[in-house]
Amino acid sequence: MAGNTFGDAFKVTTFGESHGAALGCVIDGVPAGLKISAKEIQADLDRRRPGQSKITTARKEKDKVEILSGVFEGKTLGTPIALLIRNEDQKSRDYSKIKNIFRPGHADFTWEAKFGVRDFRGGGRSSGRETVARVAAAAIAKKIIQSSTLSKQAKKIEVIAHAESIGAVEAEKFDPKQIEKNSVRCGDVAAAKEMEKVILEAQGRGDSVGGVIGIVVRNLPAGLGNPVFDKSEALFSHALMSIGGVKGIEFGVGFAAAKLFGSEMNDEFVVKNNKVAKKTNRAGGILGGITDGDEVLIRLAVKPTASISSLQNTVDSRGRAQKIQIAGRHDPCLVPRVIPVAEAMVYLVLADLMLTQNVKLKT
Repeated sequence: MAGNTFGDAFKVTTFGESHGAALGCVIDGVPAGLKISAKEIQADLDRRRPGQSKITTARKEKDKVEILSGVFEGKTLGTPIALLIRNEDQKSRDYSKIKNIFRPGHADFTWEAKFGVRDFRGGGRSSGRETVARVAAAAIAKKIIQSSTLSKQAKKIEVIAHAESIGAVEAEKFDPKQIEKNSVRCGDVAAAKEMEKVILEAQGRGDSVGGVIGIVVRNLPAGLGNPVFDKSEALFSHALMSIGGVKGIEFGVGFAAAKLFGSEMNDEFVVKNNKVAKKTNRAGGILGGITDGDEVLIRLAVKPTASISSLQNTVDSRGRAQKIQIAGRHDPCLVPRVIPVAEAMVYLVLADLMLTQNVKLKT
């Protein structure tokens, strides 16, 4: 089946289903000699794992990573790295009663239309559970970025994502230090409390709610990306739009650019500290598909979780009208758990760009 591999020089293939024995990935293109440990990978997986708060799914998974190959005595060998995360708390019986019914908002119908067979347990391969492998791979991508001579010149490259809005509640402040201190991962403490209320209220009605994720990439040097088909925006869009639930993306001022004049949109160049810089950053850190040295600014629109317990109308695989109430354990809002996945996908793109452009590594 096509579509399971991402990247060019840094190539990641994920495998596994939501309710299968395990999920994981095989990573090819990692240079030899990089120091990496399961503990480092685990730290990122712990941010994504389910069951962390009352506004996430109650499914309990340790998401403990196992390094199967490609690493010896704490260093990469330059050979394919295989990572495995076992499923421990899947409850497939929750889905047996609806296995022949197409859930509204899910990939059940389209998957069956394409393949003629599907794993109905939790969505199988189309479940958000698959993203655990992406986050694991991104931990290694970060090591590549941190080991590059280019990132040394640019201080420390970091990717920070947070909940800009959930439902109608919008963050008015952005303090990165607050993001991991609240359940919705918002950089505005006051807004975070209101966001949590909105999520719990929707959950209480048997419903769900969506939101917007803001991403900032700091300390990127100018010159990453290529013109025409491999523009930085195109690569980031491919990566981020591959996350389930993401329905829109914009860079810089995004769609607001359509309402501006060129004199308002253009970022004027200036010289700061003997370097070319910009007075503003409406372009979002990318010009002509190539990073310009400013912060890369990205926003994602995330839809409400498709799995809700409210009664809905649908049909089954034989075309008969049905009513459905989805049981099981589901996130009433995807935003908090998509945030670490979004960061991971940005890191995968950056590692691939650096290796593609032959950035030298310090091992």
